[in-house]
Amino acid sequence: MTLRKYILLVIICLFAFGLQETYNPKEVEAFTNQVIQKGAVGDDVIELQARLQYIGFYNGKIDGVFGWETYWALRNFQKEFGLDVDGLAGLKTRQKLVDASEFDGKWVHEQLAKGNEFTYYGGTDLAKQTKPKKKADGGGTAKTQPKQPAQNQGGTEQQAPTEGDTEGDTGGDTNAGDTTDTPAVNVPQGFSQNDISLMANAVYGEARGEPYEGQVAVAAVILNRVESATFPNTVAGVIFEPRAFTAVADGQIWLTPNEKARQAVLDAINGWDPTGEAIYYFNPDTATSSWIWGRPQIKRIGKHIFCK
Repeated sequence: MTLRKYILLVIICLFAFGLQETYNPKEVEAFTNQVIQKGAVGDDVIELQARLQYIGFYNGKIDGVFGWETYWALRNFQKEFGLDVDGLAGLKTRQKLVDASEFDGKWVHEQLAKGNEFTYYGGTDLAKQTKPKKKADGGGTAKTQPKQPAQNQGGTEQQAPTEGDTEGDTGGDTNAGDTTDTPAVNVPQGFSQNDISLMANAVYGEARGEPYEGQVAVAAVILNRVESATFPNTVAGVIFEPRAFTAVADGQIWLTPNEKARQAVLDAINGWDPTGEAIYYFNPDTATSSWIWGRPQIKRIGKHIFCK
């Protein structure tokens, strides 16, 4: 074989290899090949939840069950990273997750096998993210049971008119030194720690510059929406409903809440509703929607007007 033919053969082989790379995307080594979607269970869902939690999109329990909280966390990840927002973990989404996160599968599955309570946030020492399994309760404090969501009505997204309803003031935290008249001291039954944590994030992101009553009011609106047939019937579903809350849209939902935000959530869950059963609120100084101004107004608390 002449040198010229040899060089030509090498060029052809390189070209063919390039075509193969072009038309056969690199497979994700971590996940299996299935498209992961709502209702799925198993190891792929565990990895999906852990990776989403690693980069701060998911703060629920890593349990291998693809429910609504995992669904909305995945959609927010897809939106943030410029992917098709469909709530399905297909090949491109899985590849992006692998690129953007880490997954210590051995550690995660070890915690699950032991029944430990744990989280998996990136940048935090794993030793600080786990605690031993709770011992059986021998008649002491009642354990909090997760709220049981109603059956999903067909799995379609609810598009209740929420335009302009949450123009939350997210200015500087003016709460240092404030005192509360009605501190919450217990975790009510019917809500999980994940529900409470997620609501605290929302209250802090939406209303940390508001008086304490105004923060309880924002938490009460979330709860009122959960109970309303117009909105999703879970805390995560309400908070992550498209265009529902400014803090979700601008990412302030992921700020670390202070203790006051958590207390406001607990007070709202315990029955304090300063809004008079409002399901919308807005800041009249910044709201641009004519629709929200047409809602029946109940009262004003701080910078927000609460309405039905």
